[in-house]
Amino acid sequence: MAQRLDDLRAWLDSRTGYKGLLHEALFENVPGGARWRYVWGSTLTFFFVVQVITGLFLWMSYSPSSQTAWESVYFIQHQMWGGWFLRGLHHFVAQAMTVLLVLHLMQVVIDGAYKAPREVNFWFGVALLLLVLALSLTGYLLPWDQNGYWATAVSTNIVGMSPLVGSPMQTVVVGGAAYGHHTLTRFFALHAGVIPVLIALLIVGHVALFRRHGITPKLPPKGPDEGFWPEQVLRDAVACLAVLAVVVFFIVREHGAPLGAPADPAEQFAAARPEWYFLFLFQLLKYFPGKTEIIGAIILPTLVMVLLVAMPILGKWRLGHRFNVGLMGALLAGIALLTWQAMAADKGDVEYQVARQVAARDAERAVALANAGVPITGALTLLRDDAYTQGPRIFSRNCASCHRYDGHDGLGNALPKDSISASDLKGFGSRAWLTGFLDADTILTRRYWGGTIHAEGDMAAWLADHMPESDEELETRKNVVLALSAQAQLRSQAALDVQDSARIALGTMFIRNTSYGCAECHVFQDVGTDSPELTGWGSRQWMIDFVNDPEHPRFFGRDNDRMPSYGKEKSLTPREIEMVVDWIRGEWVTPKGTIRGR
Repeated sequence: MAQRLDDLRAWLDSRTGYKGLLHEALFENVPGGARWRYVWGSTLTFFFVVQVITGLFLWMSYSPSSQTAWESVYFIQHQMWGGWFLRGLHHFVAQAMTVLLVLHLMQVVIDGAYKAPREVNFWFGVALLLLVLALSLTGYLLPWDQNGYWATAVSTNIVGMSPLVGSPMQTVVVGGAAYGHHTLTRFFALHAGVIPVLIALLIVGHVALFRRHGITPKLPPKGPDEGFWPEQVLRDAVACLAVLAVVVFFIVREHGAPLGAPADPAEQFAAARPEWYFLFLFQLLKYFPGKTEIIGAIILPTLVMVLLVAMPILGKWRLGHRFNVGLMGALLAGIALLTWQAMAADKGDVEYQVARQVAARDAERAVALANAGVPITGALTLLRDDAYTQGPRIFSRNCASCHRYDGHDGLGNALPKDSISASDLKGFGSRAWLTGFLDADTILTRRYWGGTIHAEGDMAAWLADHMPESDEELETRKNVVLALSAQAQLRSQAALDVQDSARIALGTMFIRNTSYGCAECHVFQDVGTDSPELTGWGSRQWMIDFVNDPEHPRFFGRDNDRMPSYGKEKSLTPREIEMVVDWIRGEWVTPKGTIRGR
């Protein structure tokens, strides 16, 4: 058996010469012996191979179109066996490669490995750095989620700032005048085809030139020369495994890579940020507002790249090497400072933190809805017709100028106290909300009618004149609260309404009384003559009708206090009115198709 294997190896070597190639690769001389500082090139090559392999497997399930991209990434992340780990590996290895490239570049500059005759090899390395960053940038868009969409829109706008060629370059990158489907397909072609091929070619050239000129040791050498095998190979393998262990830690901790809500061109996304290794550029642009933005976006980065490319030339001067090392140190310190400033600014930005919470909620909701099936119209329609996510947005845009929802604008942004003139609608129709409303003291606060003309109306005056003075009157007021709240038909208290049916019946009798009850002033069921009507008060249909036209005789009529007739004026569609009402009521469709009541 052993003889047959020897014969097979001899035959294969005679056809390919693999023994000579293997010997040349493994037994290259390492001046001064193996060093940990030499591991970065090997780890980069290893992780590029990992990226190619994982990328090919991801490609098998990815569908690059604006209607199917998010759904396919959702499938990989949440449905495909091991997909979350595969996607996480691809995502975090990409980030690790950026760090490894910087470490490799630092080692090369500190050791002076950019000097003659290694200038071309150094330039190959700089080009590889740019291509790896381009690979990360193009890959950021491919999930077609909100963060990737809007962050990439900013980066393509930066391309358009370039003098003379900016506009045509932006058109080529975007795939036309509109940012959308063609942008995605072009970025996918760049990410999965063009850039990896260029990186592979540069790596081959980089390694070939490295083999030609050999390792540049830090002088004077600290030990005798050694072969690449086994000492340096062992160090390279340990480094690869160590970085891989860190990557796996992040994969498990994050359960793969993040996936936001489907990209929506019609919905501005305040939480959009580039990946952490581009945050320095994001922060730099803040120092160049308006027309000066081109300085931070184009001129300064170009100047830095020119200095990097010029390092082999600058290194020929007497103090050139020290200048280059100092330049690298200053450049990395500046990038670190800008990155820290960006993170600190975001941490202290209340609006950004609220936007992040909204983005996380939307992402979780999109996945929950997708678990029940993505419609043929695409994942975006999952959220566009969803009261849970659209309700607070509609409220924030149209209602928060007067109303609050638990003290904020519906999305979580605090509102100035002097901007509130109408009721806080959190819990509207519930027993707790009505208990405060039917109280002579609290109805005059800004939680209810304190900022409206109704504070001086008949309702507030009646409550002031009819404050419960005995236990019997207090119990009657509680029964009225239960009966009126039951009209709202809230699913969240349906069981309580059944349980308290006897007390609700007593409260209903009081409301119907035209002498001293609510029907003295209001229409309720088949009695009473005045408005607002209390029949079905707070129910879904009552609220929809009210939002549609609060000036209708059933409601406030001429006494309406600045409330727009959203349906009558067609400022909101019927579906938008339904969604904001369902959200206020805390009732929306669950992924299982039932109506949730909170």
